Amino acid sequence: MSRKALLGYEALGLVVPGRDANGYRTYDEHQLALVGEIRKLNELGIPLDCVRPFVDCLNEGSEHADSCPATLGEYRRAIERLDDTVRALLDRREALTAQLTVASERMIETMRPLDARNPKLTLPADLPRPVDDGAANGLVGRRLPAIALPSTDDRAVDLAGLGSGERRALIYVFPMTGEPGRDMPEGWDSIPGARGCSAHNCDVRAHYAELVQLGVERVYGLSSQPLAYQSALAETLRLPYPLLTDPDLALAGDPGLPTFTAAGLRLFRRCALLVRNAAIEHVFYPIFPPDRSARSVIEWLSAHN
Repeated sequence: MSRKALLGYEALGLVVPGRDANGYRTYDEHQLALVGEIRKLNELGIPLDCVRPFVDCLNEGSEHADSCPATLGEYRRAIERLDDTVRALLDRREALTAQLTVASERMIETMRPLDARNPKLTLPADLPRPVDDGAANGLVGRRLPAIALPSTDDRAVDLAGLGSGERRALIYVFPMTGEPGRDMPEGWDSIPGARGCSAHNCDVRAHYAELVQLGVERVYGLSSQPLAYQSALAETLRLPYPLLTDPDLALAGDPGLPTFTAAGLRLFRRCALLVRNAAIEHVFYPIFPPDRSARSVIEWLSAHN
């Protein structure tokens, strides 16, 4: 305990230390017990001006500070105050979510003319459909490794800390997007599940607010592309969430995300992971078409919330 805290307890009459011959305060076993009880109650959220019944209970000889009727009332009042705080926070969250929805719709309208001129967002009618090859089997229930991946918001994201409590995190995985001055691998469009990464990103962007409304705490895009290009991609597409990069494909080993090889490049296959408490709750694989990925996630969340 700090000296300031002890003096504060004394000023409120909660503890009454003795004095030695030199005037120094002394605390016997009973006063030490009072100090410990007051500190514990204060950490639970009971303010100092409400702990008097607990102190009186101990001073009257009770073995436990909360064995007197008046202390139960203080517990109840503390719970009521906490409930009021929770309700106020939930109301504030609802208002913020509504603002997020409005802002997201406004941004989508702003981007609509730019998206219409982006040839990468137009997918051919004969785009080959990927089949479920079983490569994602066994991922559900696997815990994400304690690995920090670089992100486009200049932070390292610890995957083992995602999806805490009742909140979920969404990680959607894509192979690669085109880079200026660099051709895509030969035959790219004919590889099932390869083409459509820009459309995939824009689809999640368009439904970002809905994902938040359905309890997704964090949204991340992930590929093995260099961080500099991921940053340029996020800026160009105006993504309201960060992209992660795994250049060494560490997640192909643990937890075992599916991959494929094109023109000598090993790349992640397109998929999406819902994460809760650092464990994979659900896997979307294969994803087709790429520009409907977010809607598949929304449908699943709507059915499981």
